[in-house]
Amino acid sequence: MGFLLPVFTRSAAILCTLALLPTAAPAEAAPPTPAVHFGDCPDSVPQPPAPDRVECGRISVPLDRHHPQGPRLTIAVSRVPASGTPAERRGILLVNPGGPGGSGLPYAVTKRAKLPESVRRSYDVIGFDPRGIGHSSPVDCGDMGGLFDSPGPERVPVGATAERAYLASLRDMADDCAKGAGGVLPYLSTEQTAYDMDAIRAALGEPRTGFLGVSYGSYLGAAYAALFPQRVGRMVLDSVVGPWDWYDFDVIQSRALLRQRDTFFEWTAAHAERFGLGTDAGDVRRAYLRVRRGLGAGPVDGFGAAEFDRAVYRALGRTERWAPLADGLRAYLDGGSTDGLRPGTAFDSADSRNYEAANRIVKCADGPAPTPDRVLADIRRTRRIDVQPVLTGMEASTCAYWRYRPARRTPLGSPDAPPVLLVASAHDPVTPVEGARALGEVLPGSRLITLADDYSHGVFASRGNACVDDTVAAYLVGGEVPVGDVRCAGPGLP
Repeated sequence: MGFLLPVFTRSAAILCTLALLPTAAPAEAAPPTPAVHFGDCPDSVPQPPAPDRVECGRISVPLDRHHPQGPRLTIAVSRVPASGTPAERRGILLVNPGGPGGSGLPYAVTKRAKLPESVRRSYDVIGFDPRGIGHSSPVDCGDMGGLFDSPGPERVPVGATAERAYLASLRDMADDCAKGAGGVLPYLSTEQTAYDMDAIRAALGEPRTGFLGVSYGSYLGAAYAALFPQRVGRMVLDSVVGPWDWYDFDVIQSRALLRQRDTFFEWTAAHAERFGLGTDAGDVRRAYLRVRRGLGAGPVDGFGAAEFDRAVYRALGRTERWAPLADGLRAYLDGGSTDGLRPGTAFDSADSRNYEAANRIVKCADGPAPTPDRVLADIRRTRRIDVQPVLTGMEASTCAYWRYRPARRTPLGSPDAPPVLLVASAHDPVTPVEGARALGEVLPGSRLITLADDYSHGVFASRGNACVDDTVAAYLVGGEVPVGDVRCAGPGLP
């Protein structure tokens, strides 16, 4: 609903991209000499295939951009130079994989490998670890109120006693972050990270910032556009977070996940011979609930209901993970095995602990917090929709007890920014498409590319859709802005 354009084929999408942006950095005959010294990268950054190369460096930035003479921290930066000729070069393309809390240093390599060749030839792809993350002065919140306990506490409270325990865990998490990172809580905001992005641009000697942000990266890009609209180059925001307070976003996402899980139940039932979980969605749902109840009552080697919910949360976001999830349900019901449900890396690893800490700190630094009463009221409302929701993504709930309260929300978007491309999957449960529509309202002149009949998170250079990839590549390389919103034919369910 709300899309009036026809489904575009690859050729039709290109033919409709007639409006042109000014060429990004057209006068650059060769990459400018960077002010940052590049050298070898840490082991976490993979090497691209020859002849491409990746190099890493650091820049120093103020902890608080509003007090530039105060304490400083370091930001780790990676670069894979453009592979084309000097005449083909269009500047830099900063990339961010999402989060908040995701490490972007290796993303310059891993995301670049999936980009269309014309984009790889045209841009130095720049990754960076946002402040507080990875190799950029990482933060630590300690135990985070028992978040890393194995098995973890029940995350869907039912009844007054469970609700009090749930709120106590949120308070403990906030207290642990105040102890572990209290001095930086006000400064790990998206707005401060947007200032760091501009420092990277300046250190590289570039007049404008090209940017590809996925998921949380879209929120970061919109924050950069609010601060530096005149320095925005070509900006692609994929799988868009809406311009809402983080807690509101978390609630919207939790309910979109219920719709996606119902679709998963229907899909699994349609493949009953393959998975053996039932021939209708009700059968599959009952099998699912048996697994969760069983793990809640008797965790297997530390894998209980909270760990199960995390596995489901992750799997629902990409349809290629649905079959492994269904297989994992069947294996548990058949023999009690949780091997097919467990993550590939431990939840309490150092990287995971850093991610979870940074995620809460950024969300709580970006805007208003809910009250404890509202947190409980929203859980009850969600349980009226479905008695067994997945609340794993409700990270901003802990902001109800946060020690630092920002004076205002992070500004997003600007009418002075050049046209931006927004990209969305029609049925993405992690960043529902209504977020892209809402962000477009604060980025006038933006265009929305929707992948219809698609159910996964992450679209451009991710879903293998020629209509999407060619339209975005034409924009990044040639400055071709679609005359209107674009709707591309999607793959449907697997």
